[in-house]
Amino acid sequence: MDALHPEAEVHIDDDLVRALLHEQHPDLAGETLARVDAGWDNVTYRVGGELAIRIPRRETAVALVLNEQRWLPVLGPRLGIAVPLPTRSGVPSGLFKWPWSIVKWVPGQTVDSEPMAPGQAAHLAEVLRALHQDAPEEAPTNPFRGIPLRLRHEFVVERVQGLPHVPGRDLGTLTAFWEAGLAAPEASEAVWIHGDLHPRNVLAVDGRLTGIIDWGDVCSGDPATDLACAWMLFRSAEARSRLWQGYEPSHDVVVRARAWAVFFASALSTSGEPRHESIGHTILANLLNA
Repeated sequence: MDALHPEAEVHIDDDLVRALLHEQHPDLAGETLARVDAGWDNVTYRVGGELAIRIPRRETAVALVLNEQRWLPVLGPRLGIAVPLPTRSGVPSGLFKWPWSIVKWVPGQTVDSEPMAPGQAAHLAEVLRALHQDAPEEAPTNPFRGIPLRLRHEFVVERVQGLPHVPGRDLGTLTAFWEAGLAAPEASEAVWIHGDLHPRNVLAVDGRLTGIIDWGDVCSGDPATDLACAWMLFRSAEARSRLWQGYEPSHDVVVRARAWAVFFASALSTSGEPRHESIGHTILANLLNA
């Protein structure tokens, strides 16, 4: 999210996916295939009715695939919500040079197109409380997520100044939110975080939270990174209030979370990817109308 939408470094199509299944998981090679999405890091196909295959589209995503394979089976079962648990792995071969995963299919629509009801904030709070437990020393770290806000300062200042669609008076509000986060005490403990809880990674059905996907950025760090979702996933103050009531964060965590929301809003709004830009604009509106 720190640059314009990156080009794929490999070509992934139906023929390649089918060939990989024939080569490494032949019992799945006869299942129906349906291309679902090509995100920043992975291409996803649905395999039959119960599985999906996730294949990295650029080399920097390989570490994220391995993170999911290693840690999601540990974290997923305690969350009380559907996640794309890896069920099988793919190894580098002559067909494809990087590892890849077969995961459980998670039903639902991304909440940028299927908004959650405000009452679902309480459910999300339960999920995040279950996730945000002390992370072990061997947990991965992430140079862009869960880190002290000061390490993102230069990026945020540049991106906020590049938001021509935000009236000048509102730039000052965003800057004030960011500076308040910088001034708040930094997190004293590192917990497990998802790291990328924007609306394309959260699923709902009929307004009900059903799943969280794309766990490649899972790492240890500041839970405020995830709690930025209060402005990313919900448009009403009522929903944010329910999230805070269920999670019970300290004041300092909320202030840092709001600053992280400024980070995500500025990054997505200037990403060059239309769906992400739309999400970024919505986060900005949520922050400025809170």
